[in-house]
Amino acid sequence: MGPNGAGKSSLGYALLGHPNYKVTSGKIIYKGEDVTRLPVNERARKGLFLSFQYPSEVPGVSMANFLRTAVNARRDKKSPMPVADFVKQLKETMKTLKIDESFMHRYLNEGFSGGEKKRAEILQMAMLRPEMAILDETDSGLDVDSLKVVAEGINRLMNPETGVLLITHYQRILNYIKPNKVYIMMDGKIVKSGGAELVHQIESTGYESIKAVAQ
Repeated sequence: MGPNGAGKSSLGYALLGHPNYKVTSGKIIYKGEDVTRLPVNERARKGLFLSFQYPSEVPGVSMANFLRTAVNARRDKKSPMPVADFVKQLKETMKTLKIDESFMHRYLNEGFSGGEKKRAEILQMAMLRPEMAILDETDSGLDVDSLKVVAEGINRLMNPETGVLLITHYQRILNYIKPNKVYIMMDGKIVKSGGAELVHQIESTGYESIKAVAQ
């Protein structure tokens, strides 16, 4: 958590190797391995995942084709998932996440509402089964109903084998997803950490009170 411009999204992009971000010092250690210089696709194959605050539209590429390509990219090249198995898994996952099957045939994010785009991101996460998912302001622009659906989807996917780093400004999504640990970022640095009670402190007194103590 942190105010606008704190560096939260930049951290997420840097962890996944976004080309607009260059790590000039320090290292990114993931599961004991230095991945700082690895290309994005290699980081994804190792189990890292990033959902975007503003997902891009990809006209001409259906959700099903996009997901099948992504799923196979994480598998051994010699053993792509059979089409029938993929379709079965996709339909079961969409049912679990309460996503209409019509999503399969729509072009990726084209004409999607804000809530649909965010649900599509959670669907990608569910199909790719990452070991560490970074969710960048997944609650941004969602109405209450969409927020509940997205939060429920995230809760369904969280388990001991999947870590989730949830980036947000506000408490509202944390009313539905209980964090194990809360970190406050300001000016590109972690200035405070704690449990869920820290969220309520921020809601009550704002970030300025934490900034004053940190200084």
